[in-house]
Amino acid sequence: MRKAVNILLVLISLSSICLGCKRSYTPPALKANSNLLVVEGVVNAGSDSTDIKLSRTVRVSSKIGSISEGGAIVTVEGDQNTAYPLTEAANGNYVSAGLNLDNTHKYRLHIKTTDGKEYLSDFVQVVNSPPIDSINVVIGNNGFNIYANTHDPKNSTHYYRWTYQQTWIIHSFYFSQYASNGDTVLPRDQVNDNIFRCWKADSSSTITIASSAKLSKDVIVNNPLVFVSDTSQKITEGYSIKVTQYALTSDAYNFWSNLKKNTEQLGSIFDAQPSALQGNVHCTDPSIPVIGYISVGVTQTERIFVQQRQLPAWAPTLYYPYCALVKDCCTYQHYQGAGLYLNQVDSYMNYTSPDFSANGAGFVPFIPIDAIRPPGGPILGFTATSIPGCVDCRTRGGINKEPSFWQF
Repeated sequence: MRKAVNILLVLISLSSICLGCKRSYTPPALKANSNLLVVEGVVNAGSDSTDIKLSRTVRVSSKIGSISEGGAIVTVEGDQNTAYPLTEAANGNYVSAGLNLDNTHKYRLHIKTTDGKEYLSDFVQVVNSPPIDSINVVIGNNGFNIYANTHDPKNSTHYYRWTYQQTWIIHSFYFSQYASNGDTVLPRDQVNDNIFRCWKADSSSTITIASSAKLSKDVIVNNPLVFVSDTSQKITEGYSIKVTQYALTSDAYNFWSNLKKNTEQLGSIFDAQPSALQGNVHCTDPSIPVIGYISVGVTQTERIFVQQRQLPAWAPTLYYPYCALVKDCCTYQHYQGAGLYLNQVDSYMNYTSPDFSANGAGFVPFIPIDAIRPPGGPILGFTATSIPGCVDCRTRGGINKEPSFWQF
């Protein structure tokens, strides 16, 4: 017993000495490579389009996430000396219609950038994804989870990856029935210019993978994709998710697994330690590193919809609580002009009027909402708001045109 106490006292003394010797250490800034080429995408071997995105890395201290790489020449090459050029679209995307590749051959990506550098991916085999069995929605107490299910009856895929795009309806706080054309307030065209109801979208930002390699059957059951909270604006009216499923080789799966660990699972001593990413894209100059992994194959997609009436009586957090509190609608008078229409001279709404220009650069015009008039009488003025986000759903990243796939 005394021996144990003596050992404990020694350990406490050593701990005190070590703690007393602690000094803060700020490591020098890492001279990490920036401006590296990043290659993202999958060469679609079937009838669907191929979209390859090129960008450049930036320093951690930068305020932007990445820089699009334009002006490059991007080609899909086959091991039988075939070539399929991609066309440059916006924001560093290079696209092609369905390539309908021969599954018995291997393919790679060939990139030549504007600085004269050339990049090649390894030749890889075509790996086609089996169909998605189902996309499940499981409602919980504080939201709902979405899961993917699939299997390969040939027992040959084993490695999977999923991405998704979410789309949902957002609303403004005020319903604008009028609009200014610059010098006149007129009834708003609610067919082509309705700014109360919009559709907003975003894409998956995390890496979702799964493997059945250690299972007796090539089956994936309820692999989690995304969680939607009961306070999310995504459940205010209508929600949809389009899931894309990819089949991977074991090398591709290892790449995505390491990338997931390095980007999403670091932060504590119990997390996986960072590891070098071994992609399959290389510069012809071996001293220049590249980030990316190119796969070739046919993907599978499925879209589902969730309506508010299918969910519990949840209360989403409003995006615009200040609109209800401020209530900054005011009366703006007009006078009757020579024409039959009401010639608005208010300098806060009619942005081409001399009075508006006199307010100075950077002034934001008020958006008219509704007419003010006594029952059966003439218009006396208009209510309006100075906060665009309260009345125009497009200012919150929405599009006021219904997507072609929307079902309700």
